[in-house]
Amino acid sequence: MSLETWIRLARSKGASDVHLEPGLPAVVRVRGRLHQLDRSAPAQELLATARSVVGERDWPAFLTRRSYDMSRVIAGVRCRINVLQSARGVGFAIRLLAGFQPTIERLNLHPDIGSLARREHGLILVTGATGSGKSSTLAALVERINGASARHIVTVERPIEYTFRPRLSLIRQREVGRDTPSFQQALLDALREDPDVIVVGEMRDPPTMAAALDAAETGHLVLATMHAASSSEALQRIVASFAPEAQAGVRAQLASCLEAVVCQRMTSRGQPPVRVPECEVLVANSAIRSQLRDGAFFKVGAAMETGAREGMWTFARYRRWLDDKRQWQHPDDEPLPEVAAEGRPAERLRAGVAGVEAGGGGSQDEGDGAAVVVVDDDAATLDDLVATLKNR
Repeated sequence: MSLETWIRLARSKGASDVHLEPGLPAVVRVRGRLHQLDRSAPAQELLATARSVVGERDWPAFLTRRSYDMSRVIAGVRCRINVLQSARGVGFAIRLLAGFQPTIERLNLHPDIGSLARREHGLILVTGATGSGKSSTLAALVERINGASARHIVTVERPIEYTFRPRLSLIRQREVGRDTPSFQQALLDALREDPDVIVVGEMRDPPTMAAALDAAETGHLVLATMHAASSSEALQRIVASFAPEAQAGVRAQLASCLEAVVCQRMTSRGQPPVRVPECEVLVANSAIRSQLRDGAFFKVGAAMETGAREGMWTFARYRRWLDDKRQWQHPDDEPLPEVAAEGRPAERLRAGVAGVEAGGGGSQDEGDGAAVVVVDDDAATLDDLVATLKNR
């Protein structure tokens, strides 16, 4: 079976993930549970498919690392794909991404989480286990900013999971390994690119964490994800990633620039069941900042219990809100509007820039017809872009 056939089969079953391992039955994850299918993929077939998907140019990199990450649109579904070497041969772990643009409303998130997008600077973390919907929540926050204000947003991801259409904001998306060599280099570059918002797909290593903290401390809004089971654990993990002699400085940085931490896990609600995030929300106030400076992470939970009026949520209180909620947004309830109905993003962006240049008053001239080049995000390289510009 081709990869397209596996994706169609998984989609028909409502699966979120597909696992293909040589000689074993294919496995799909539906509503958080694994289910075996009655079909398997031969080792040679998976090897040939992997080489085709990775491409001859990047195949040596796979042979070196024995794994490769990418995002592709397959059978009409945008997928995050990990090709991996195991004891049985070459296999696939495929995440089927949502077929809609995530928003706060579509994800059934509390409005308090959407209000975080109004922050002008600082660090906002979205944490949770693998498969808890971190990337979707991050995309929903970006989309909220995109629709509410004219800001320059730079995203750094590996791979790019959701593509954004510029509405009021200018959005540049960079993929690590294709558009930039590393998260750290992309963050250093971003500081020279006049950004208002920097989105970090994942904070995993100390250099990336340090660069993200520096960006947040210098007046940018930084949105990032990381793996952690609670808000306090996320903060502890950041501090513990650095050498002991540097941890006091990191705690001080966190205390000065942290805005909020959203920790989430997935649960099912409603009929028919819909997967929704169950969240814990920490908002940095004076008590939280003092605890961070002192390293008193064990006190964070108590501060969240008493911080309801400031928009904080514990898992228990958020669960009660979910229990009381009666209306659920299903992904297919409201299809995305057509681009024609929204207006051309480039025209709206140009008009917004003209308004800024005019100081918000007077006519908004659309400029001198600046060219807009659309490049396939899954295939574009710097050479492709240069060739496209030369051929115009």
